[in-house]
Amino acid sequence: MDIDEILEEAERKMQHSIEAMEKKFTNVRAGRANPAILNKVEVLYYGVPTPLNQLAQISIPEARQLAIKPFDKSCLGAIEKGIYEANIGLTPNNNGETIILNIPALTEETRREYVKQVREIAEEGRIALRNIRQDANNEIKRLDMTEDDIKGGQNDVQELISKYNKVVETKLKEKEQELMSV
Repeated sequence: MDIDEILEEAERKMQHSIEAMEKKFTNVRAGRANPAILNKVEVLYYGVPTPLNQLAQISIPEARQLAIKPFDKSCLGAIEKGIYEANIGLTPNNNGETIILNIPALTEETRREYVKQVREIAEEGRIALRNIRQDANNEIKRLDMTEDDIKGGQNDVQELISKYNKVVETKLKEKEQELMSV
């Protein structure tokens, strides 16, 4: 393995960390209907825990409303139970055909709470990036090279983490702005 391969691997891992952080960001709701908040909902369907999106069509009829129309109407009750158990803070309304979830408007206090959550997620992302940097630097140190080459490789890793830390900051600012806009 050489420095270029180590850098490529580190960059690939850093991109995955950013993607994971963005995925967690989508689970923090911003007062608008977003089907992603239902990603962690699992429904017991014929005794098997099944992701909700495999059992129903999820649509957004209004800005702050989600409609869940199951492919099999017999599982409406199970879907409702799954939503309660997922503890996503929404109360399902079952009309016999579909389940409607009304997303309440966010208060200033809940907005600030969500911003705190988002900042924690961003910090987890930064920690993951630092761990990747540490691993890459350790691998570079193990290479049989001159001290100058090792320093150069570590500087390249540092440039990489600086680039991805800026990405984390940008994504964090975007999400905070989305949460704080009324």
